[in-house]
Amino acid sequence: MTSAPEGSAGTGSATGTGAGSGAGTGAGSGAGTGAGSGAAGGTDAAARVFGLDGRVAIVTGASSGLGVAVARALASFGARVAVVARRLDKLTELAKEIDGLPVACDLSDLAAVRRVVPAVVEGLGAPEILVNGAGSMFTYERAESEPVEDSRRTIDLNLLAPFLLSQDVFPHMVAAGRGTIINVSSISGKVGIPGIPQASYAASKAGLSGLTSELAVQWARHSIRVNTVAPGFFRSEITGPLYSSERSIEYLRRNTPLPKEGTAEDIVGAVLWLAGDAGSYVTGQTIVVDGGWTAR
Repeated sequence: MTSAPEGSAGTGSATGTGAGSGAGTGAGSGAGTGAGSGAAGGTDAAARVFGLDGRVAIVTGASSGLGVAVARALASFGARVAVVARRLDKLTELAKEIDGLPVACDLSDLAAVRRVVPAVVEGLGAPEILVNGAGSMFTYERAESEPVEDSRRTIDLNLLAPFLLSQDVFPHMVAAGRGTIINVSSISGKVGIPGIPQASYAASKAGLSGLTSELAVQWARHSIRVNTVAPGFFRSEITGPLYSSERSIEYLRRNTPLPKEGTAEDIVGAVLWLAGDAGSYVTGQTIVVDGGWTAR
């Protein structure tokens, strides 16, 4: 439960607003975060390896937390970004800021998921970058009493939705001759966390790492790279209860070797590295960004 922005229960629709006209169709220069030509004030070398000028990106879970930070970062390096989540008001606000495309979708509704990529293609063009950042927990019950319906919804949102979106962007990436898919997992998919019951959530996040390695091998011949970023603990909607008391905050501090609290920006650096040419020889990997939590 350490990383994922929201993107779960809601309307059951996938609607690109402004597709083919107006807002959301022309982010050619990464406007909205201060980047005029892609490198955000960096050197020419940084622009070459991190620049994303003109590439269409999809970011799910982009109405809060990490998803918002990732969308802003990709846009600042020149990508044209479609932001996907349930809350259209939040998406519209972000899309105006980064000159992107809002696509409202309940990603736990697998039928609605199938309408996301066509909406993006219509509004922005063929995607070359997919960041599967949406995720949630639907129960905090212990494993022996976890309701099967909550388990199913968790698996649908956290594992099956990223798989379906990956399938749907595949032909567009093949046609482009390149593509990168970045799944957002969690250290919960790597190690158990004492005192935090999350069986189906942990299983879904571990499944993302398995899916990542399999797709990476199958699709490498098309120059499509598939990787996972597994964050540790940082403040987000899903981890709100963990930061509600000084006792739990102290627990996190005591068990994180680095003497700092994790932030969404710590995760963004790994995503940017994987999204552009800087990570062009990296595929099939799960990159853990946790301040050393899993190294203890």
